[in-house]
Amino acid sequence: MVSRTADLGVLLEWAVAGEDVAGELERGLNDLETEIDTAETKKMLSGEHDRAGAIVTIHPGAGGIDSQDWAEMLLRMYLKWAERRGFRREVIDFQPGEEAGLKSATVVLEGENAFGLMAAEAGVHRLVRISPFDQAARRHTAFASVYVWPQIDDDIDIEINDKDLRVDTFRSSGAGGQHVNVTDSAIRITHLPTGIVVSCQNERSQHKNRDVAMKVLRARLYDMKVKENQAKLDQIGGVKRDIAFGSQIRSYVLQPYQMIKDHRSKMQVGDVTRVLDGDLDAFIKGYLMAKAAGTLGQAAVDDE
Repeated sequence: MVSRTADLGVLLEWAVAGEDVAGELERGLNDLETEIDTAETKKMLSGEHDRAGAIVTIHPGAGGIDSQDWAEMLLRMYLKWAERRGFRREVIDFQPGEEAGLKSATVVLEGENAFGLMAAEAGVHRLVRISPFDQAARRHTAFASVYVWPQIDDDIDIEINDKDLRVDTFRSSGAGGQHVNVTDSAIRITHLPTGIVVSCQNERSQHKNRDVAMKVLRARLYDMKVKENQAKLDQIGGVKRDIAFGSQIRSYVLQPYQMIKDHRSKMQVGDVTRVLDGDLDAFIKGYLMAKAAGTLGQAAVDDE
């Protein structure tokens, strides 16, 4: 960054002297801004697992077919965002909705700070629009939940007994092969003591699907253990969290106007299409900055 700043200083001197370096100077300033932005984001990602990969699960909520369609829109948005970031992404489970959208989807993201960044998206997302499934063209509100867990290292000890597992096999149900390989080797694992259910249907090998499903199960059990310990500490110390998972974090309004508003950082953007196409970095950075400054607002349903 020091070298880039020095180069920009030289270009600025040339510009003052009348040299035609405006284009080069603009590119240099843009590159410096990107470098500073990246450094600021990395500084804010100091959590124990922030640098790890992420396991993301999306479920529709209230809103019927619209919520299932909305859940698939969110899946597309996050896959587009991961592509922009250069993350490796793999949809390991996709359960289609009856008429449109999805009932559940799980995607694994691998790349530096994938979990630290995606953790900003955990919560309930609300969509307001004219429903394409309503013949009367009325405005509908739909909800979908995003859950995010870190991929944990294999050396972290999470005890899982075989007797506590129920393993079922089933046929993959991807939409025409759009999301998953349609095979007979899909795996569903139920952890009986906790009721956690994980599935993987992306690999053609039943053995590989089981390995991936077990990795997701380990991550969820670890996350549960961490949250239980934190809850005990909060109870002892009387700590109240600004945000609890399951509360609405962001609204995406397409009708009667276009606006996306994050209820925690209070950031809002009018270019809905750009955000739904994966341009999420401004919202994620806004959340991280507000969190670092201790100014996160309560996630809540407010004005549209």
